[in-house]
Amino acid sequence: MDGKYTPIQRSAKFYKGATNYNRFHTDMFWGVIDRQLVELNNRFDEISIELLRCMAAFNPANSFSAFDIEKLVKLARFYPDDFDLEEINQLRFQLRLYIAAMRNDENFKILKSLAELSMMIVKRNMVSRYSIVYKLLKLVLVLSVATASVEMIFSAMNTIKNKLRSKMGF
Repeated sequence: MDGKYTPIQRSAKFYKGATNYNRFHTDMFWGVIDRQLVELNNRFDEISIELLRCMAAFNPANSFSAFDIEKLVKLARFYPDDFDLEEINQLRFQLRLYIAAMRNDENFKILKSLAELSMMIVKRNMVSRYSIVYKLLKLVLVLSVATASVEMIFSAMNTIKNKLRSKMGF
């Protein structure tokens, strides 16, 4: 593996100084990364990825460093049955007040997860003050569990119902 790599059907100067180990390591690395990306792209569509990005804006880690008002408003717009136009307009204002209060309160600086955040908001009696924000937070918490449950059900269904078992005859 320590020997000099000699390419087949390519210019040797393209791989100048490469060893067999380096070339094998690079080929394996890029191959695995490429397969993972293809699998992720097949598994998640663009809307799902955007939902995940918007959900990440609620993350309380590092003093709410990922917080983004526009992403959270966009997340609320994905659910027009849960948030009417008036609530979406009020959401921007509530989010500004909410983030200022969260970053100034020492109790919220140590939080690491959304579950801890929701418990702390309830514990500190801030639910009524930030009712729309809390409603969005509950939606984010339920959405991740509901999505995972549905994925598991469909996965189990695919295992049970395959081409052989779905035929009518023998």
